[in-house]
Amino acid sequence: MTALSAGGQRWFLVGVLLLLGLGWGLTQPLGKIATSTGHGPFGLIFWQLVVCTGVLGAICLPRGRGLVFTRPALRFYVVVAALGTLIPNATFYLSIARLPSGIMSILISAVPMIAFPIALLLGMERFSWARLAGLCLGLMAVGLLAAPGAALPDPAMAAFLPVALVGPLCYALEGLYVARNGTAGMDPVQAMFGASVTGMVLCLPVALLTGQFFDPFAGFGRAEVALAASSALHALVYAAYVWLAFRAGAVFASQCSYIVTGAGIFWAMVILGERFPPSLWLSLVLLLSGVALVSPRARSARGDVPAA
Repeated sequence: MTALSAGGQRWFLVGVLLLLGLGWGLTQPLGKIATSTGHGPFGLIFWQLVVCTGVLGAICLPRGRGLVFTRPALRFYVVVAALGTLIPNATFYLSIARLPSGIMSILISAVPMIAFPIALLLGMERFSWARLAGLCLGLMAVGLLAAPGAALPDPAMAAFLPVALVGPLCYALEGLYVARNGTAGMDPVQAMFGASVTGMVLCLPVALLTGQFFDPFAGFGRAEVALAASSALHALVYAAYVWLAFRAGAVFASQCSYIVTGAGIFWAMVILGERFPPSLWLSLVLLLSGVALVSPRARSARGDVPAA
């Protein structure tokens, strides 16, 4: 990529952020459709990783970017497979089967609320009042939606909110890990290819031992199509997320959760026919205002920064 001015680079990163949010938001309703046949989470995760491995391998292998077996690379594979896929996706599939897709999209906005204080404690991000104001606006938006009678159609669904929040915690920790340690000299697609292979190997015995393994070709229908589409999107979007977290900082990359919220609500309405109260639209304004107050952190050049 040719050199960009500081302003041009900032808008480029903002554009990447928007595309990440739109694509990731689409995976929310697709994930709900994928759970409609009652498949267990680890069976779904295994086949998701099969698709991810195929998509990323088709990109990497022709370029000579195969698996790397250095100690830092293997550590990266395991950490990202666990924090980026296995744990958060298991809680995602458990939650999305019971909560509205739009609500799941809203909960992902907890990522920056978790990442920001941890990043400050680790000295990875600089404090600024504007950044804090942006994160507070996002928190206000989530609080507005979580108010009693605001969005949850059944009060009993609140029991699954803590389970749904495990995913944002994992994503925050994973983003901070990548921002601090990089991708072990690999480009983002190559790095995610290795993480997908690792996750697939780790997930298969779990799926078999828990009885959640299934053959998607035995009755390939709407749920299986949704799983395949969601998995391909996950592969491409997540590789870009890893690149963005390392290039612009974990807190800025985590702001894609705000875009995911708006996009996820939109796709839930279009694809699933979900409807939400007027308070949701005020929340969206607050969320997008929060994004506008967050700027990428300037990073020093590093040898293992993936090329755009």
